[in-house]
Amino acid sequence: MSDPAPIAVTIAGSDSGGGAGIQADLKTFSALGVYGASVITALTAQNTTGVQGIHDVPPDFVTRQIDSVFSDLGVKAVKIGMLSQVAVIAAVAEGLARHAGAIPVVLDPVMVATSGDRLIADAAVATLRERLLPRADLITPNLPEAAVLLGEAVATDAATIVAQARRLVGLGARAVLIKGGHGVGRESIDHLVTADGTLRTLSAPRIATANTHGTGCTLSAAVAAGLAQGLDLPEAVAAAKAYLTAALAAADQLAVGTGHGPVHHFHALWS
Repeated sequence: MSDPAPIAVTIAGSDSGGGAGIQADLKTFSALGVYGASVITALTAQNTTGVQGIHDVPPDFVTRQIDSVFSDLGVKAVKIGMLSQVAVIAAVAEGLARHAGAIPVVLDPVMVATSGDRLIADAAVATLRERLLPRADLITPNLPEAAVLLGEAVATDAATIVAQARRLVGLGARAVLIKGGHGVGRESIDHLVTADGTLRTLSAPRIATANTHGTGCTLSAAVAAGLAQGLDLPEAVAAAKAYLTAALAAADQLAVGTGHGPVHHFHALWS
């Protein structure tokens, strides 16, 4: 018999359009050979044109989901996405304290959807910074999210990006990957800074497509999948970057919706 598939859990919001959130995370896990479990923190009425509504899951039910998953499944990695309310963030932080131990945690500080719709209450940003950043083995903000977490202007050059990453590490995260998707230029350059001060840059050609829905969710889920499979952090980040780049390159094959469509999570399997 072959070894069982490693298990990762995503703690995030549901995207009814299927391109981001829980749905993107589970697709990514499956595409990369990892069994995916989920804890849903919010329901969204959402499609490729925007977010039409958000219904938050009660914090006590978030807690019940966490307890159910961790009490039965041998979780090897955790990915955290959309957490829109203070009480939900607290429930997740307390659940991780009870169950996660040394399990690696990837935190994607989701704040704004690709469509521009806000996905987190203002009051929740400080709670996210104080309660979950110190618990994360990696946080994966894009340029605007890094700026919001620090209360600074959006970085426009590499030196400022690296400086912001180091300040985020100073807030307690063990490593920070500031993504370059919101940048400019022919290449998308991500900056990875770890707690020991090491800086790594990862570049890939910038893909000319409007179908970018779920890119942040997909990248962070792919990192979690790699960690669940036993890769070290730099290896997991590099593999995730390569996976997302290929998913973006194939995104136009899907032709889903009339707005910002999703990336092609299963590009290696079907088109």
